[in-house]
Amino acid sequence: MKRRSVLLTATLALGLTLTACGSGSSGGADDARLVVGATAVPAGEVLTYIKDNLAEKAGLDLEIREFTDYVLPNTALQEGSLDANLYQNKPYLDDFNQSKGTDLVPVVDAYLPPMGVYSKKVTDVTKLADGATVAVPNDTTNEGRALKLLASKGVITLKEGAGTDASPADIAANPRHLKFKELEPAQLPRSLDDVAAAVINNNYAQDAGLSPTEDAILLESVKDNPYANLLAVKKGNEDDPRVKKLAKLLTSSEVKKFIEDKYKGSVLPVASG
Repeated sequence: MKRRSVLLTATLALGLTLTACGSGSSGGADDARLVVGATAVPAGEVLTYIKDNLAEKAGLDLEIREFTDYVLPNTALQEGSLDANLYQNKPYLDDFNQSKGTDLVPVVDAYLPPMGVYSKKVTDVTKLADGATVAVPNDTTNEGRALKLLASKGVITLKEGAGTDASPADIAANPRHLKFKELEPAQLPRSLDDVAAAVINNNYAQDAGLSPTEDAILLESVKDNPYANLLAVKKGNEDDPRVKKLAKLLTSSEVKKFIEDKYKGSVLPVASG
């Protein structure tokens, strides 16, 4: 009787261990569920379209988990509670890996969400008043991206060689004596009542009901733009069959048409077919 009890306990322990192992990443089995982290707009909407219209036919069981910031989706991917994520660009991913010690890698570019300058005070970025405050993202790559956007219109001039990690310290000329307020990217739309302008990431702008093509007073050009959002995985999982299926769907003609029809230029597909 005692031996039977010991065996039963061991069996239960083994069952619990297997259950725990299956509660996170599924280990890459071709028919297992692929758990993908994303911000709500546009990544979550693009993934939902794939889940509702394309995934079943492709043999992909897709689960979408939405996040409201730019840090947790990468942390969760590194720790294994996600199999992939979709929301960031290559410069941001590189900076995150370097600063956080993670080993996340890109799989495929999915679409380009152009960053824009928004304002309730002016309709032309070159009309910002002397000493005006401009809100910018507080993470390294998005702040550099915002400053480069302002510099593209001559509002400021950056030092020669300023890269994707440019900061206000890299401003060589600031003829309007603009002040820069660094905020969490998700807070930027709510800052518009308090600042002269804000440089806002596309997903947070759309999430707040702003139209990049209609409301932005300055919008990034798509030509030679390095900021396409990409599907990312932990290093070593690039060849996961489920990941490859999702990568193929993200660059399919069906998803290209969905992006063009839904966003009407506010988000641009990278697929050519």
